[in-house]
Order: sequence, then structure tokens, then C-alpha cells
Amino acid sequence: MDKEVKIAVLGLGVVANGLVENLTAAKEKIKQQTGLTFSIAKVLVRSKENKKKQAEKHQLVLTTEFDEILEDSDIAIVVELIGGIHPAKEWIAQALQHKKHVVTANKDLIAQFGNELTAIAEENNVSLFYEASVAGGIPILQTLNSSFIADEITEIQGILNGTTNFMLTQMTEAEISYDEVLKTAQSAGFAESDPTNDVDGWDAAYKLMILVRLAFSKDLSLNDVQIKGIREITQTDIFYAQKFGYQIKLLAQAEKVSGEIYAAVSPVLISQTHPLALVKNEMNAVFIESEAIGSSMLYGPGAGASPTAASVVTDILKIAQNMIDSSQALQMSTSDLPSCKIHEEMTSSYYLLLSDCKVDLPAFLEKQQITPVFFKQQPKNTGAAFITNQLTVEQKNSLLEQLQQVSHIKQILSVWGK
Repeated sequence: MDKEVKIAVLGLGVVANGLVENLTAAKEKIKQQTGLTFSIAKVLVRSKENKKKQAEKHQLVLTTEFDEILEDSDIAIVVELIGGIHPAKEWIAQALQHKKHVVTANKDLIAQFGNELTAIAEENNVSLFYEASVAGGIPILQTLNSSFIADEITEIQGILNGTTNFMLTQMTEAEISYDEVLKTAQSAGFAESDPTNDVDGWDAAYKLMILVRLAFSKDLSLNDVQIKGIREITQTDIFYAQKFGYQIKLLAQAEKVSGEIYAAVSPVLISQTHPLALVKNEMNAVFIESEAIGSSMLYGPGAGASPTAASVVTDILKIAQNMIDSSQALQMSTSDLPSCKIHEEMTSSYYLLLSDCKVDLPAFLEKQQITPVFFKQQPKNTGAAFITNQLTVEQKNSLLEQLQQVSHIKQILSVWGK
């Protein structure tokens, strides 16, 4: 039996337009395979006049009043695509309380208030899905929520921010500076006029919090994640990383360590032979280590109207199918998740770039019982770039303390990988 499902969309920006186009293009295929027909009943906008042409093109009914959506009993699913925390949080909560299912792509909101909103959804026996909030078109959240039920995830790493990955790729391949590549990214539409959220690592940190919730069933706050962005990466770092056989990537990573969770977002050196090192430009990837499967990776576009909208459509379909078959899961995760003990720092190798050295550095490192894996002396022995052997936190801190007395530390990055 054919069934029509009516949707309301909050916002009519780039992703919302992609949603409208994806639903229109897939209409017949969805109907043939599921018996479902989707129609957009209302679209909430700030100004009807500004969105008039888009509305006419797709025959959309616009409203500037959210209450019109709440009071329309025919609307079953609300799709939030306005972004930000307020008023998105309040509107999603109200929609759930009015027994309407919700789909959102809002990573900031879900990372910080996902548990609270999921609890409201559970209380009202409706769904809250947010696949598009992490890694755009990659179906990572549903994969974590279903495919790893019988497995134990021990580590999860991801290149989760397309802007910074584009910038680091261009710095490597085009050999241009951070300032130059930022302008290029802004011109290409990959970076905002204020790039803080991306280049300082906040965007990837929010996404990592959501991944940890589903991968480890643990709840992190933003303060639990060590965050460092890419502003200080220079062409010198790119040069030496490549010379030593690595690529620099902004990596979001979480790992179980003796019952604790280590979580960080930072630029790291990744071996050029590792699949994550091959993820270029605006593409994203998530690499998972688990007890049963071992190593696995999902790869795809991390942003853009069509990939993100495709993830939104997938969530809409799952909710609609659940409206017919109630055996489907209502939520992507539970609302009552425990917080976890945080592991502050991991044993690691480190890339160090020094200048103004006042000692014979190889002899100095030998005295400190440091055996560099790679070592490159700069001209006239004024500085050096090298990668240490594996160091504990205590060993690293001791080395840095000693180096600061005899040189200037221009850069320190961890080397990721076992």
C-alpha cells in the first residue's frame, strides 16, 4: 500500500536545496522500492520574499512561523537545516514534544545536546536521526550503530574536516603557505570568511564527540578533547614530513586505554603508506579498529549540498519505514550515556623542528637517551628536524624541558600510528 509522508524543512540554504533536489530525483525509485511518497508540506524561512524564486521553482509552501509547522498534524517529520544552537535546539525539542520525528545535520547541537534531545525523543516515542552531522555523505553513524553491535571498537580515527584537509593537501601539492591556501579555500567556497571553527579544530572535535558516543557508548564534553588546529603548520613542516615519509593531516582520534578514553584533534604525521594519508582535498574518511573485524575504513565526500542531503534523505527513509514497521530502531543512540575517565596523553613518537641550537644536537640527544628515527641537520648546524623514538609523556616533557635550554622549539607534532 502506498503511503504519503509529509515533511517540514527548517531553512532553505544550500543543503536544504540539495534535499529538495535529491527527493525530487529519487521520488520514483523510492516509491518503487518502499511504496512511500514524500512531499514537503512547509519550509520555514526568515523572509518569504528572499526565497520566492526557489519556492516557485520547486513549488514549495513557505512560512515564517514555526508554530504553523507544530500545529500541522499532517507533518510527520521535521528536518532541521538552519544550523547553530539557538533557536535550532528549542525548535527540535518542540517538534519532538509534538510527536514529530526529527532529522538534523547540526553537528554542534548534537555534540553538545544530543543526549538531552534524544531523551525528549524517547519520552515521546519518536525518532531523532543525525547521520549528516558527521562526514557528510559517508554513512558512518548508522554503520557504528548497527554493523558493530557484535564487535568491540577499540580505536576510531578520522579526517573529518574537509576545509583543513583541502588546505593541507594544497600546501603539500602546490607548495604554498598557510595564508595563501586559506585565501584559496575561501575563494573556492571551502572555508568561511571566519575560518576559526575549521582551522582551530572545533568542527572536527564536535564530530569526534558524536563518533565516541556511538563507538564507545560514552559521553564526552568539549573539555575532554585535546584540540589543536593547523594555523602553525608551515611549508618547512610539510617539507620535512614528506622527506621522512609522512603526510600531515588534521586527525580526530579516540582510543580506549585501560578503561579510559583518549580523545584528541590535532595535526599529526601519518605514514604515506597508510590509507588515511591518501585522503585528499575536501574528502573525509573514518578508520576503525575493532576486535572482530580488525581494520576498516569508510571514505567519501565530507561536505557539499548533495552528499549531505543524501544522508538526510537516508534518515528520512529510515524513519518513514519505522512508521510502517515498528521493529526498526527509534534512535541512533541511547540518551542515558555515562561520562568516562579521560586519558590525558598517549605514548608517541614526535616530530620536532628546532632552530638556534647552541649544542651538538646528535650528542645532546644521545645523552638524553633519545634515538631519532629520522634526523636532518639544517645548514650551518643552526637547527634540525627529527622524529624521536616512542616516548612516554614523562620522557617527552623531560626532553622538551632540556631542549628549551639549548634551542628554540619551532614545532612539535605527534606521529600517529603503531
